Amino acid sequence: MLNIALAQWDFPVGRLGENRDRILELAAKARDRHQADLIVFPELALTGYPPEDLVLRPGFMKRTEEIFAEIVQSVQGIDVVLPYPRAAGEQRYNSASWIRNGQILGTYDKWDLPNYAVFDERRYFVQGDQPMVIEVAGVRVGIIICEDTWTPEASAAAKAAGAQIIVSSNASPFYRDKHLDRAQVLKDRNHETGLPVLYLNCVGGQDDLVFDGHSIAISADGELSPPAPSCQDALLRVGFDPEQPGLQYHEWPEGQTESMPVIYGVLKRGLQDYARKNGFRSVTLGLSGGIDSALTAAVAADALGGEHVHAIMMPSRHTSEKSLILATEQIDRMGLQHNNISIEPIYQASIKQLADTFAGRRENIAEENLQSRARGMVLMALSNKFGHLVLATSNKSELATGYSTLYGDMCGGYSPIRDCLKGLVYELCKWRNAQSLAIPQGVIDRPPSAELAPNQLDSDSLPPYDVLDRIIVAYVEQDQSIEQIVETLQIEEKVVRRVAGMVLAAEFKRRQGAPGPRITRKAFGRDRRYPISSDWHDSGEKL
Repeated sequence: MLNIALAQWDFPVGRLGENRDRILELAAKARDRHQADLIVFPELALTGYPPEDLVLRPGFMKRTEEIFAEIVQSVQGIDVVLPYPRAAGEQRYNSASWIRNGQILGTYDKWDLPNYAVFDERRYFVQGDQPMVIEVAGVRVGIIICEDTWTPEASAAAKAAGAQIIVSSNASPFYRDKHLDRAQVLKDRNHETGLPVLYLNCVGGQDDLVFDGHSIAISADGELSPPAPSCQDALLRVGFDPEQPGLQYHEWPEGQTESMPVIYGVLKRGLQDYARKNGFRSVTLGLSGGIDSALTAAVAADALGGEHVHAIMMPSRHTSEKSLILATEQIDRMGLQHNNISIEPIYQASIKQLADTFAGRRENIAEENLQSRARGMVLMALSNKFGHLVLATSNKSELATGYSTLYGDMCGGYSPIRDCLKGLVYELCKWRNAQSLAIPQGVIDRPPSAELAPNQLDSDSLPPYDVLDRIIVAYVEQDQSIEQIVETLQIEEKVVRRVAGMVLAAEFKRRQGAPGPRITRKAFGRDRRYPISSDWHDSGEKL
């Protein structure tokens, strides 16, 4: 019987000494407490994933090599598969080495280097082309890395080299329902090879990516395990007997798979890790009595504790009494720190200062945005004075169409719901309230409004959100043409063209926006890279 430990854990980017200590600690725990024969770590665990251009720095690679050598000399009594970026002359590889009692028994270089969506590995690494199969406790184990699992060649090569079980080391970022795609991939590899496959994934937020764990396994006879916990560090254990078709799960807590709790957990972990890894102990945000800031505040309180969330009410002449009542209700309900700072004096001073320059011009979006930017100024002043991380509260529907104010409500260092369409914001609020009341029902029930003009509603400027969100999914996430969208969604062409034009025109805003957790297959940022200056539009003409 082979006893394998899988370190579903967070290994922060660039924290080489901390990661070394965690690797040795987990290896010792797996050996001494669980009698594991082998422990496997996630992709590039030594440096954290993705290290990006850090691997282009000679000093970083030199220190990585030194730390790796320290680990090799320290490992005793348990086999360790440790992934790390490996330099060979002028070339670099995304590698994993098999360590036993101070010796390296073999090194595997990743075959398939993804270069799509959020991945850019061909910028850094050279492809490998050799399998690695090592025997431990009488079982021949093949090692592959992440993208190698999604194509058949590396698994087939491992089997041809004599593997009886395949272990895949991953840094696989989250998108909605990704556990279903991972399960299908394991079914495909199992069908092709007839081998059991263990899929280990890392955990943790890294800038705009969240690695959700959700490790999974499939036995030789095709039986899938449930996904391991989502967004939780865990030392998983699996037993394998080559004479038996099944796998034995000694330590494999079953993770949640329903969309809302998983997505909410990803948003929470993303914010928690972004704050922690960048040295912030507290956050601040404008709490308006609207649904976007309400969800952001709830996620922040759940991630950091209400005492570390500073909710700022910033009323103006257009702020309704109901907005203040609802914001206060949430502050009390979630135990948030708070202040009420009117922006009216700042707005009046700005209008007075600009009066001569604005003379003869009617009021328009300039006056509206002065209010939003006054709020941004207040939040940044609080950040500078008290060291809070400012949270932006824009959702994906607003960012897509530019229905947000640059240096105003887009102001912030992190944007927790930036990849959540408006409809999803409502779903998440309702789910969160089903756990315990956090968001006042009045916030959920009221029509959305920026409250920057009298009787203003979002529907004055945008199509209904249920229509808008469907267009955004088709145009942004699925890259459908205007003609396809009109035909498949049965939405009026002028509406689709208008939304597409807004999406393209708002690129310059999004480029300056704060990062936030990716939860869809195509988020703004790394996933979708459009030029700001461009004369091309889908119709062949300017919209």
